[in-house]
Amino acid sequence: MAEKCCSVKSVQSQVKIKKIIDISLPLSEGMVVYPNNPRISIETRKGQTSTLSKIDFGSHTGTHVDAPKHVFDNGKGVDKIELEKLIGECRVLDMTKVKESVKIADFKKANIKKEERILVKTKNSQRGFTKFYKDYVYLDGEAAEFLAKKGISLFGIDYLSVKKRGGADLRPHTSLLKKGIVIFEGLDLSKMKPGKYFFIGLPLRFVGLDGSPARAVLLK
Repeated sequence: MAEKCCSVKSVQSQVKIKKIIDISLPLSEGMVVYPNNPRISIETRKGQTSTLSKIDFGSHTGTHVDAPKHVFDNGKGVDKIELEKLIGECRVLDMTKVKESVKIADFKKANIKKEERILVKTKNSQRGFTKFYKDYVYLDGEAAEFLAKKGISLFGIDYLSVKKRGGADLRPHTSLLKKGIVIFEGLDLSKMKPGKYFFIGLPLRFVGLDGSPARAVLLK
């Protein structure tokens, strides 16, 4: 089966680009990672005519995508994610007043539609990514089921995990990934105002892998 693609002309026809905002985290040694995840390590090697680097990092480093393989043994890898889900219109929702987790009631106010790409900006963005915060704002399990039933295409959050750290409720991952909904974690939405944007977020094409770092931008 031939792969579907989005041409440059089709992208230009959907959005008039005035500004490109990078919402991905910079990758460097010593950067914050989720507890017990591999830390990034870079070894630079200089030859006579060129320089290259050996890079060691976890598949969920920085701004990254979760593939179904992340939670399901027989789930699809990151290379099988449909490109159409990774490119297109999105909405940034203001959830900065949420104290612990984003719940169904928060989404009902936003009138979520089928196939939407939804990014939530919480107080995580105000704290930044210079250190790890155990009490980060996460997605409530029932809210994840709500989004799955709505049939959105993509969900993004401004911290390194969509679920509560150490929490027994796995639905923030399982409910979305079971439906093929792309999960973006580690988005930097600190400079973003709520509203509509054009989203582009492309993970590396690792074959069969559970996830991958990605470069994510919003076009306005």
